Amino acid sequence: MNLTSQYASITMSLELFQSTKPLALESGEYLSEFELAYTTYGNLNSDKSNVVWVVHALTGDSNVTDWWSGLIGEDKFFDPSDHFIICANLLGSNYGSTNPLSINPGTREPYYYEFPHITPRDLANSLERLRSHLKLEKIHTLIGGSLGGQVALEWAYSLGNKLENLVVLASTAKSSPWVIGFNETQRMAIESDCTWGEKSEFAGLKGLETARAIAMLSYRHPSDLQKKQLDNDHRLDHFKASSYLRYQGQKLAKRFNALSYWVLSKSMDSQDLGRGRGGLESALQQIEARVLTVGVNSDLLFLPEESQFISKHVKRGTYKEIQSTAGHDAFLIEFDQLSYLLQSFYLEKN
Repeated sequence: MNLTSQYASITMSLELFQSTKPLALESGEYLSEFELAYTTYGNLNSDKSNVVWVVHALTGDSNVTDWWSGLIGEDKFFDPSDHFIICANLLGSNYGSTNPLSINPGTREPYYYEFPHITPRDLANSLERLRSHLKLEKIHTLIGGSLGGQVALEWAYSLGNKLENLVVLASTAKSSPWVIGFNETQRMAIESDCTWGEKSEFAGLKGLETARAIAMLSYRHPSDLQKKQLDNDHRLDHFKASSYLRYQGQKLAKRFNALSYWVLSKSMDSQDLGRGRGGLESALQQIEARVLTVGVNSDLLFLPEESQFISKHVKRGTYKEIQSTAGHDAFLIEFDQLSYLLQSFYLEKN
C-alpha cells in the first residue's frame, strides 16, 4: 500500500518479499521458504547511494515512524526527502514476516512450537536476501539497537564494502550471561502460563505479560523509576510501580504473542559474532564499514563497555555515549542526543 505524506513526492510503502529458496540456519535446520514484510520511506536517488537500513529491536516492527518518530521522518535527522529508509520486520516477529503462527509448508499447519531456532546471523542472512532482491548494491547507513544492533553487526560482517556506515546502539557482539539470564526468567514466566503448550495464537499470553514486566525492569534504571513511579503518600498497596509494570505487560500482550517473544529472545541469547570466525576480535576486524557504537551510561542490560569493546576492535570505530536516567531504552527516547552523536559521526568523515 502507498501512504501519501505531506510532500506529494514522498511515499511510504509496505511491501512483502517472498523467498522460495531455502534459508539454511546455524542450527542445522532450514526454512524452505519465508516472507519478510518491509516498509520503505522516501525515494532512491539516481545512484542509489542514499539507503538507510534500520533493524528494529525485539518487539518492534517495520514502520519506523511509529517507534522512532523522533529520529526518522520529515524534518528529522533521517528525512525521507534525502534518504531512502527501509526497515524489514524480522523473521520470527508477528508483524507480517514468517513467524511461529505462519503456515509450515511441510505440514500445512502453523509452526507453533516447531518453528526453528534462529540466530542474529540467520536474521542477517534473511535481510541479505531482501537486499539482493531489491538490487541495492550499497547501503549508506545500517542502524539498529539492542537485538537490532546484534543483527546489524552480523550483517555488516558479511556485507563488506557494500556497507559504508554501521551504527550499533546499546548492543553487543556476544550476549552476556546477564542478558541470557534476564531472557531466561522471562521465558520461565511464559512457561508457567497454563496455556503454554496449546496450539493457539493466544497461548502463554498471561505469561507474556509477566515476561514484559521483567523486561521493563531491565530496560529502565532504578533512578528512572524513582523519578517517575514514586508514591508521594504513605499507601500500603496499589503502588505506581506495580500499576506501571502491569500496564506494560498488558499493553504488549495485546499486540504481540508469546511464541514470537520466545523465538526472538532465544535469538538474542545466541548472539556471538566470533562463532566460527576465530573469536570476537578477529571477526570485528573483518568489518569494513565505519562503525559508530553508542552506549547508554545508565544501561543495566547491555553495558556501555560492551559497546566500547566493539568500537575498539573494528578497523574504524568510534564510541559515543548517551547520558540519560532512562536506562537501556534511552536509544529509543533521547532523540536530540542521538541526532547530535550521528551528526558528529558523519562530520568526522570529512
